[in-house]
Amino acid sequence: MNEHNLILDPTNIPLSLYIHIPWCVKKCPYCDFNSHALPSTAPFIDYVNALLTDARSQISLMGGRKIQSIFIGGGTPSLLPIEHYRTLFLRLREIVPFADDIEITLEVNPGTLEHAPFADYLTLGINRLSVGVQSFDDESLMTLGRIHRHDEALNAIKNAKQAGFIRINVDLMYGLPNQTATLAVRDIDMALSAGATHLSWYQLTIEPNTAFYRAPPDLPNDDELERIENAGRERLIQAGFSNYEVSAWVGRDDEPCRHNINYWQFGDYLAIGAGGHGKVTLRGHASHPDGIYRYAKSRLPKDYLSYDNAPKMIGFKRVADEHLPFEFMMNALRLADGTSTHTFEERTGLLISTIDNELLPLQHQGLMVFHPDIIAPTKMGFKYVNHLVRAFL
Repeated sequence: MNEHNLILDPTNIPLSLYIHIPWCVKKCPYCDFNSHALPSTAPFIDYVNALLTDARSQISLMGGRKIQSIFIGGGTPSLLPIEHYRTLFLRLREIVPFADDIEITLEVNPGTLEHAPFADYLTLGINRLSVGVQSFDDESLMTLGRIHRHDEALNAIKNAKQAGFIRINVDLMYGLPNQTATLAVRDIDMALSAGATHLSWYQLTIEPNTAFYRAPPDLPNDDELERIENAGRERLIQAGFSNYEVSAWVGRDDEPCRHNINYWQFGDYLAIGAGGHGKVTLRGHASHPDGIYRYAKSRLPKDYLSYDNAPKMIGFKRVADEHLPFEFMMNALRLADGTSTHTFEERTGLLISTIDNELLPLQHQGLMVFHPDIIAPTKMGFKYVNHLVRAFL
């Protein structure tokens, strides 16, 4: 054993579950997620059965732990009919144990659901919604290829609140074509007025393998982008929201998304569904040496559904010890408050002294706070997270 290695104990590491629903009504021009146009006869029953078989096949990776949070993403998860969610959750609870206070988030897109099921989602244990609005400006929505308009987005949020949802995230983009600071702040104001308790407020970026990459739109220049960022930040702070992660803001009446916090603190998570990615810590496993492993599932729905037994794991691979500091910091430094040195050691199995040579120069530059209890970006460092992360490559 290397002198810097500690004994990893998975029982102390939180475990989450990601469920991927891969279909959308149509592909948006900015989207590089694993999403596919919904076929005329969608194999919903087969897909739910595959999800359940997938979950059973991963029981040995749980290490006796309960699931602390679930995130249902896509694609457009609200395209899966409510009766299939009933089957999924009824049987999933028989396969894996849920924590008593489990957080379960469902992504929904305005224009892809009837509003009556909101109350039904609550009865299944889904207690947090993430509404994919992106903008309340109809012209921007058309440019982004969204199928809803601003009134549908407002109604979705309001109806979810009326149904009894307390925790509602709204996804908003900024830096959109022809967007000004005034329009960006108006988007924020409309989300807050409708009842959002949490915002994912992130910049539109042009990713490879998207329609926007092949035909880029005219985006705001750097000066306008800075005005948008400053105006939006000022408005959110004025509304009592806290920027606890690079693109995540939480209001006084909500809490940070526990599922995403688990990602950013290098916790463990199982993944079921086409293209899902998982990360688990193993100790004393019958088939694998102790360590931290990453894996993925077949990306295309037809491939995911093609296996007679459990959907195939792709690249179930142990993360090399020398790569762990980068993998940990790539996540933890997205948090404004950083993380604890104890969490670093617990989640990586490495002593904090392993990364002294990387941390100390960043501390001297005024970009990091580093002492026996805390590893965190400074206010300045939080603006340059990518620079900080590269120091651990």
